[in-house]
Order: sequence, then structure tokens, then C-alpha cells
Amino acid sequence: MTGNPSPSASGHAPRTKADVFAFFELLAQDNPDPASELTYGNDYQLLVAVVLSAQATDAGVNRATRELFRTVATAEDMLELGEAGLKQHIRTIGLFNTKASNIMALSAMLIERHNGRVPQDRDALVALPGVGRKTANVVMNCAFGMETFAVDTHVFRVANRTGLARGKTPDAVELKLDKLVPQPFRMGAHHWLILHGRYVCKARTPECWRCVVKDLCGYKHKVLEPRGRSAT
Repeated sequence: MTGNPSPSASGHAPRTKADVFAFFELLAQDNPDPASELTYGNDYQLLVAVVLSAQATDAGVNRATRELFRTVATAEDMLELGEAGLKQHIRTIGLFNTKASNIMALSAMLIERHNGRVPQDRDALVALPGVGRKTANVVMNCAFGMETFAVDTHVFRVANRTGLARGKTPDAVELKLDKLVPQPFRMGAHHWLILHGRYVCKARTPECWRCVVKDLCGYKHKVLEPRGRSAT
């Protein structure tokens, strides 16, 4: 027997409030303290890191910001560094030219409109150059402790694949998550889903054989053994 997808794998999508509670309870038991894997020292650095993370890995962003954040801790520091200086630090990150331009512009706007501080309001955050709804939700959750649901590619995939919160757009998935995720899991929910998608429920081959929520997952083609492994 090989680890080919099995259309008859057991498990069902979370259909009831009890199922949803159990889904997150299992994720929480597996990882009691979920958190962003981005490295930052304050709210401003978090905002910059999340902007840089679009279409890039957290690990790649952390490598690029390791030296940057030693000298840049505020919007004022960033403007003093200048766009050319910023590009030298982030040139290994995809779309670094556009991201550098946006970071300089948002830094100037923070100083002009918010006294250099990162606003806690979603509309104010989204008004900043390079900041979309997902970025705003991450900042609101990680920096200000708000119950937001940032839907990146991992969250979108896990929510749809498992049947937890199916939707055709990130906004649709976010709305469903906001309605169904119960306490005490609301603060950590998007972190659990991101990490689960990054390390277990992967895009090409979900590692269902080590998934703690596989019995509460509606995916019809679970991969119950690693590829190429034969039964003994």
C-alpha cells in the first residue's frame, strides 16, 4: 500500500458548533501558544514586516530585516535611512522595489497623520500605501490584541479544504471565520490556521497522516501515509 490519496478516508467537515469548537481545541492542544513567525520589536516594525511578507516567506523577511531593524525602529528612522538604503536591506525579497516605495510612503503618512504611530483602526491602516485588509488584520491582532482573522493563502486553503469556512474569496472566508470561531480561540485562530497550512495542510500534498484535525476535515482525498511508504 502506498500513500496515494484515498477517496474513502474517514472524517467530516466541521458542521456544528461542537465540531468547530473541537477543531480549534485540537489545534490549541497541539500548539498552545500560536504566534506570528515574523521577527519584530514594536508595532511599526511589525507593520513593515507584514508589508514585506506579501508573496514572500516569513523566514525570508526575517533574514532581510535582521540588520534593518537594528537601526530602524520608527517611521522617522525609515525616512532617515531613505528608499535606496531600504532597498539594500530588502533586495532579496520579491517585489522589493514596490515594497520599498510603499514603506517609505506609509512611513511619511504615519508621521503626517498619526504622529508616527501605527493606528489601531482598520480603515486608517488600509489607507496606508501597501496595506491591504489582510495586513491590517495581522497588525490589529498581533500589535493590539484584537480578534481579527487575517486570511492569507494558507488560511484560505485550510478553511476551504477542511470545510471549516468555505468561500470563493479571502473576504468571504474571513466573514465566515468571524461568525463561527468561538471563544477562547478567536485571538489565536488565524495563527493556528496559518501554521497548520504552512507545516501540515500543505498546498501540494497535505500531510494528513500527522494532522490532529483529520477526523474533523471534509477533504475527500486525504493522504494518510507519506508518499512512497509501503505498509509492512
